[in-house]
Amino acid sequence: MELLRLGPIGHERPYVHDDGTVFDLTTLTSDIDGAFLAADGIARVRQALRRGELDAAEVDGLRIGAPIARPTAVICIGQNYAAHAAESGAEPPEHPVVFFKHPNTIVGPDDVVLLPPGAEKVDWEVELAIVIGATARYLSSPDAAREVIAGYTISNDVSERAYQLEVSGGQWSKGKCSETFNPLGPALVPADEVDPKALRLRSFVNGEPRQDSSTADMIFPVLQIVHELSQYLVLEPGDVINTGTPQGVALSGRFPYLQHGDVMEIEIEGLGRQRQRTERVHLA
Repeated sequence: MELLRLGPIGHERPYVHDDGTVFDLTTLTSDIDGAFLAADGIARVRQALRRGELDAAEVDGLRIGAPIARPTAVICIGQNYAAHAAESGAEPPEHPVVFFKHPNTIVGPDDVVLLPPGAEKVDWEVELAIVIGATARYLSSPDAAREVIAGYTISNDVSERAYQLEVSGGQWSKGKCSETFNPLGPALVPADEVDPKALRLRSFVNGEPRQDSSTADMIFPVLQIVHELSQYLVLEPGDVINTGTPQGVALSGRFPYLQHGDVMEIEIEGLGRQRQRTERVHLA
């Protein structure tokens, strides 16, 4: 089962893809958001599917939007793959490195990614994203995190490395928060249908391979991430957690940074594939 939001920007509608058919969810909810997830939305969708209560939908040609609407936070884990930490010139962290992206960075999985005026070090980062389904504070153990994860999707944590590292003032968010810098989707797959411990992640630029790794190489696995975050902040339904990226990014020095017209493609086993074209922003 995959939850989808399809339609023009700002006018997406909720759908579910199940067993080869796409069904309209507007009889259950106006959108796939934190309130829907907190109200046992995934269980209600499954029940409606079993009962045959949903209408099949014709969705050919519709834009794919981000699978979660209006998250209140996008929380990111840095240097969570040992090989990526090494290519960045850093030792593997002893504790999760946490930074934030502005929620309005989120766009659909195939939307255009805008290169800021003057930016010359824009990079790609394929990441497994967690979507929170219930309020989480001070979780007692990593195992308790299972109860608050709604599902998983794909994130491209697009980054401008000069902003992130050279003019950062000691933190990373300047390089992470430009508009369109977080393509998300295509679908939200329920947590009980995904084993996040060994998923293959890959990225390509202009058809050439860049990243190829597995979530098995994470330094801090999914349940530990959610548990540890809950000790420092309250996670809310609909929040997105980007769990880090493997080696193979431009920051390594092995590949050029993105230019106008480049095409990024990223995929995670069982979760689908994204494709974005880059466009340079030109100010009048």
